Amino acid sequence: MEFQDQLQRQQKLNKTPERIISLVPSQTELLVDLGLEEKLLGVTKFCVHPATIRKEKKIVGGTKEVKIEEIKALQPDLILCNKEENTKKMVKELEKIAPVHVSDIHNLEEAYEMIQQYGEIFSVEEKASILIEKIQQEFLDFQQSIQHKKVKKVAYFIWRNPWMVAGGNTFINYLLNLNKFENVYENMERYPAIKLEELREVDYLLLSSEPFPFHEKYIFEFEPYINTEKIKFVDGEYFSWYGSRLKDAFQYFKKFHAEL
Repeated sequence: MEFQDQLQRQQKLNKTPERIISLVPSQTELLVDLGLEEKLLGVTKFCVHPATIRKEKKIVGGTKEVKIEEIKALQPDLILCNKEENTKKMVKELEKIAPVHVSDIHNLEEAYEMIQQYGEIFSVEEKASILIEKIQQEFLDFQQSIQHKKVKKVAYFIWRNPWMVAGGNTFINYLLNLNKFENVYENMERYPAIKLEELREVDYLLLSSEPFPFHEKYIFEFEPYINTEKIKFVDGEYFSWYGSRLKDAFQYFKKFHAEL
């Protein structure tokens, strides 16, 4: 079997993979939802869905650093990575062990493409198609629910010390736009560090649950720079995960808009 990943790299497999390692949390959850949990051997310490996965599978490191020898010992047929989550150096090392599929996702179409590729690679095409159709329907329903909403300016914080926000060319920024949120840092690349004293004017300041776990005790740090009533806490998984979590994301967005 030959396949092409989302970096247009050609890969060969002798058979449908039976031994899989996933180094991306959202893709781990996707594998489980596609019925492939039994074939999943290794995951990262950040793979938190389903809640039992880290107890049942071998933890082979994080997303930026992995234990190469432990991965080799698992004798995988295929290793799953992501361009943003994992490093180029890591992928090169992993390719010495087994074929590596690298995803690269900035929008829904690319998310659908990845799910479809997984369906073909793992011979679960029907489950993949059903999942894609579910996400598409949820997205259409969500679009209709906010069609009369006015665009609001937001800043989306992902990190503290240093303060970092989601900029342009990110999946987060794409989902913000789908929510009719204008990202005031869209003209900056990736995840820029900013100073709170230079905070741009916003209607809402969104504090994400991940990768930094923002919660109420951090609000006081923003008090000198913004009306804290504009601060809203958001579930970062729904704003940044691009696997099967998308099937629930748009219901979350509906609820979030209703509470604004």
